[in-house]
Amino acid sequence: MRTKRILLSCSVAVTFGASFANAVPLIANGTFELSTNGTNRQLSSSPIEADNRSTLSGWTSSNGNDGGYNFVLDTSIITTSASAIGLKAYTATADHGQVFASDALYYPGVLSQTVNGLTPGASYLLSFDYAMGQQAGFNGKNLDNYWQVGFGNASLKSGKLSLEDGGFTGWQSATMQFTSTSASQVLSFLAVGSSPGAPPFMLLDNVAMESAVPEPSTLSLLGGAVLAGLLARRRSRSKA
Repeated sequence: MRTKRILLSCSVAVTFGASFANAVPLIANGTFELSTNGTNRQLSSSPIEADNRSTLSGWTSSNGNDGGYNFVLDTSIITTSASAIGLKAYTATADHGQVFASDALYYPGVLSQTVNGLTPGASYLLSFDYAMGQQAGFNGKNLDNYWQVGFGNASLKSGKLSLEDGGFTGWQSATMQFTSTSASQVLSFLAVGSSPGAPPFMLLDNVAMESAVPEPSTLSLLGGAVLAGLLARRRSRSKA
């Protein structure tokens, strides 16, 4: 009987593993690898044929008039003259290829995406990586820059970033919890800063969202597995 209980536990683990593996991501193109007209370009609010503009699949970049001073940059060349916006200093890491970049002080645009498949009243965890670097050709300290994150009617701030002249903050990770009020809500990011220093570019990557608690169907599965285990244990004791 002990062997059967072990097999039951393994079956539950496999079921949960398959459930999470087959889950559809709530955020589309959270790594910014997919674009309509290539990367290393300034973003447009809608697809256009200009060689120097692009859009990010699944996302909209807009400041009300156009795409804003927002970019999708290739970090492999971000410190060189080949980059659409060059940074004075950048520490390359394997998990950051294409990144979203926005100047908090010069016509920043809101990056947004409509998230579908939500459960009204449920809690969700949003995670993302962020950093800040100074644009090449400019000088001065940059203080207290952050991402203003909106989800539906709720709004939260990332931690503030500051750097010395010509520096790079390195990548930070943020996790925020939101409660959905409808099945579809808009997720948005806006670079914010009041520093009088040189252009500070806020960087964003690896945006993901998942349910903060198991879905009701998952809880039902877990409850059924636990009940089956308890019944098996009771039968084993009765026979003994």
